[in-house]
Amino acid sequence: MLTEEDARRLVLAEIDAVRGRLEYDLEIHRVEAVPFGWIFSWGAVRDGRRGQRPALGGSGPILVDRENERLIVLRTSVPVARQIADYERRLRREAHARNLSAKQAAQQRGTGSPASAPSVRSRTGPPGEHGS
Repeated sequence: MLTEEDARRLVLAEIDAVRGRLEYDLEIHRVEAVPFGWIFSWGAVRDGRRGQRPALGGSGPILVDRENERLIVLRTSVPVARQIADYERRLRREAHARNLSAKQAAQQRGTGSPASAPSVRSRTGPPGEHGS
């Protein structure tokens, strides 16, 4: 599982890949925690003379999932909240698929869930007597 600092390093590496194609210095502007990780907003450093940031196309926020270490570049044309909701639905579908797969594998091995397994008695005969 990633820490926020680990996630920051991954995002900085992703930003470095873009940095070589631009004439601007890039930085992380803001980090927002979400239930499954973080959203890193990034872009150009403010211009020292004018105090403005140049607008960069394709510099959507980067979502980092702490559990599976995914980095997902979010689109700037779709609201971030909608993309987060879509990703949360994706995580639920993936978890459901994993659970279903594990359940099917257990059934194939003949080891159903404990609730469905028949109970096994350790004694024979009335209580207090041990079978021989």
